[in-house]
Amino acid sequence: MEQVSRVIIVGAGIGGLCSALAMAKQGFDVMVCEQTKHLGEVGAGLQISPNAFKVLRELGLESALQPCAFVPQRATMRDFKTGEYYLEIPLAEKTINRYGAPYWHLHRADLHSVLVQACIEAGIELMLGATVTGYKENTEANQVSLFLDDGQELTADLLIGADGIRSKIREQMLGRQKATFMGQVAWRGVIPVSDLNVEIKPDACVWVGPNRHFVSYYLRGGEYVNFVAVEERNDWTSESWREEGDIEALKQSFSGWHPEVTELLSAASSTFLWALNGRDELPTWHQGRVVLLGDACHPMLPFMAQGAAMAIEDAYVLAKCVAGYKMSDALVEYEKIRKPRATKIQKMSKANASLYHMHGGVLGKLKLKALQAASHFVPDVIQSKLDSVYGYDVTKP
Repeated sequence: MEQVSRVIIVGAGIGGLCSALAMAKQGFDVMVCEQTKHLGEVGAGLQISPNAFKVLRELGLESALQPCAFVPQRATMRDFKTGEYYLEIPLAEKTINRYGAPYWHLHRADLHSVLVQACIEAGIELMLGATVTGYKENTEANQVSLFLDDGQELTADLLIGADGIRSKIREQMLGRQKATFMGQVAWRGVIPVSDLNVEIKPDACVWVGPNRHFVSYYLRGGEYVNFVAVEERNDWTSESWREEGDIEALKQSFSGWHPEVTELLSAASSTFLWALNGRDELPTWHQGRVVLLGDACHPMLPFMAQGAAMAIEDAYVLAKCVAGYKMSDALVEYEKIRKPRATKIQKMSKANASLYHMHGGVLGKLKLKALQAASHFVPDVIQSKLDSVYGYDVTKP
């Protein structure tokens, strides 16, 4: 049960590739199995906060990612109609000074591409078109076998399920359970700045409004603007978790909002629509020589912009635990370290929905006004509430 030499990872998303790279840097032989035949990510942005950045830096990716990055000046929260600021938190140099790492905006495809190249250079085997049907542990041989739909059987000392909210690995480990639709959908898109007739401020901006909110920020050094528009719904019946969205329906949903929002959307020609799904806290993240990572074990609403960050943190911690502990203890230690943090961020993200969507009538408005006052008069109090998220550093011993 103790020795680990070969690791197989199911899923070549951000979490899976970070895990592969972290494992390879610890000296393990790594294979990644991905069901799609071509590697790539849907065009959308990511907010890389300092806690995630420190891992990417430790994995040696900073210089490759820097030309793709945009550094936001502030994190802001604004009223959907008047544009009034409820929150203004300085980022840029302030973030580096406070947390020892920057806050970056990256195109998801850029991060994914850099990770793929780093994995190739590290000698990691990437198997595409590999559809997983299940796994089986061989306790006598201290190995686990992964089965593919083409009849192949792959063996390793450790199997990592980084295959998302619909994880096949999680399903076999803990039983089939449909993800819970959280009553919200997210429209996502990227717009070339050259197509805009409105000036977008260089911030990570959340526009809050009744039963919906809108996020905008720059990507690729200011060449593009990324948007995420979330609205509450109870009518998601599609079997797909993501589909091409009706751009006119999106524009109608946010009609009457501040001109910066409506003018930005007027330049959008396409969008994808995501169902926001979740799961209850899992009883365990591991079993024998099989372990889960990222959305496979802790999917979360995007209201803290920490979904990718949590998977990136998971990847680093898991690799360190497997390298530093006996196999019988490594996965226990990984879950012990990661589960409380991921669960906390899940709860924080869910709580933000009420604030962003102006729930609570007069009381909700008072909360926003209180946030506005604190932002102006005691900004360090507001900043300190983010310290437990952004100041967390899994790369420290």
